[in-house]
Amino acid sequence: MRPIVAVRGRSAGRVNVAGVLCFRPGERAHLFYALHTYRGTKGEAKSFRWWQYRDLIISTHHQLGGAPLVWCWDNLNVHLARELADFAAANSSWLRVVQLPTYAPELNPAEGVWSLLKRAIANFVAADLDGLVRIIKRKLKKIQYRPHLLDGCLAASGLVIEPW
Repeated sequence: MRPIVAVRGRSAGRVNVAGVLCFRPGERAHLFYALHTYRGTKGEAKSFRWWQYRDLIISTHHQLGGAPLVWCWDNLNVHLARELADFAAANSSWLRVVQLPTYAPELNPAEGVWSLLKRAIANFVAADLDGLVRIIKRKLKKIQYRPHLLDGCLAASGLVIEPW
């Protein structure tokens, strides 16, 4: 007999995670991320907006001490927004954006992180949306402080890091 877990509340909300893996030869890998919680209220954005991705790029740049970034995008609609392209052009002295081929998630090291995260939260039950956010943050923090896992995500993608 399959176990049944009853939960209270409605299922209108969801949590979106945007993340970036950063690699520099001779240094440990870094994971930076942002969460967007959608609670199902009228007029609320269901997912990340272009400016939230811009803010993640800026935050990553500052966290890495102003190091130049090569940012790899998949083909999510918001990644192709004109505003993000304009932002990248305006900051080309430290930011280079590379578009990954369509339908090639195996080239994106961040996909390895999402796989690790999904496996880590598979056996957890969240009573509400805030509980889910806490679980996700806790599990991402564990992944964040295990650079060998992040290195494995890069190795699985087959990408090679070369100096800019």
